[in-house]
Amino acid sequence: MNDELQFQQQAEEFRGRYHAVKDEVGKVIVGHDEIVHGVLTCLMIGGHCLLEGAPGLGKTLLVSTLSKTLSLDSNRIQFTPDLMPADILGTNMIVEHPDTGARSFQFQHGPIFTQICLADEVNRATPKTQSAMLETMQEGTVTVGGVRYELKKPFFVMATQNPIEQEGTYPLPEAQLDRFLFKLNVGYSNREQLSEILDRTTRGTNVEPQPVMDGEEILKWQALNRQVILADHLRDYIVRLTLATHADGPLATDITNQYLRWGASPRGAQTIVLASKVRALLEGRYNVSFEDIRRVYLPAMRHRVVLNFEAQAEGITADQVLLEILDRVSEKAE
Repeated sequence: MNDELQFQQQAEEFRGRYHAVKDEVGKVIVGHDEIVHGVLTCLMIGGHCLLEGAPGLGKTLLVSTLSKTLSLDSNRIQFTPDLMPADILGTNMIVEHPDTGARSFQFQHGPIFTQICLADEVNRATPKTQSAMLETMQEGTVTVGGVRYELKKPFFVMATQNPIEQEGTYPLPEAQLDRFLFKLNVGYSNREQLSEILDRTTRGTNVEPQPVMDGEEILKWQALNRQVILADHLRDYIVRLTLATHADGPLATDITNQYLRWGASPRGAQTIVLASKVRALLEGRYNVSFEDIRRVYLPAMRHRVVLNFEAQAEGITADQVLLEILDRVSEKAE
């Protein structure tokens, strides 16, 4: 009973601290509540987030504002076509000892050695450079010259990318996309939001967000999140939703077989579980519900399914396919 009471108290504290960060970000970011919520969910899970949208919609501002709200080291990497892997990871350089004059190799850390890494316009770099992030995003380590370096925790990448139809972009490799927990689509502001943005940004007054949370506290909430209960029938629902994305599989739907070439990996199912637990805590519950799962399904899965040629020719999007799968897969096991 004491353990249950302690968990309830921690859950209440988590909700308060979560909303404190969200409110601080809201002092700078106008609207985009679901986007902010998605980024914070990734933060509380301990994973990475990909933001996609046209230039000028505030993606970079959102990430930089969040880094100021958290007492964490942060770096920004501007991805360009001429960026090389060593520009991100670092490289061994020859240095000369000031006293003896002896020369030796010394590793110079790249900007990836931080806690919050803003990978700005990540899909403007070449695939070779994009792939340099794979080990870092999965293992939290960097290997250069056969030596492995650990990154300080918590570590997470928040990347922005322009729509792939724009000139000068390279599609991210599927292996790298799979390492992002969420892909969030940043849309245009509405009439009221755009008016508020103009009011805030053209009067010469700047609001500076204040630090609210540090790395040790973030790690504590990541551990608490994993204690939320996931019932067996809900776990099975997540498994069936994941397997329903596998074309020609035993649980594939008609729309899956028609429009998908590749389905989601186990990372997709893991993301749904962890993100659903965050949703449950924020709703004041200590167990996951079907609604929690449905709410996180799109951002967890939209970048993990690959459309076939027929879908591309007909203008079908991944979200359309996934929403159809949500409608077709029953909450009750068949």
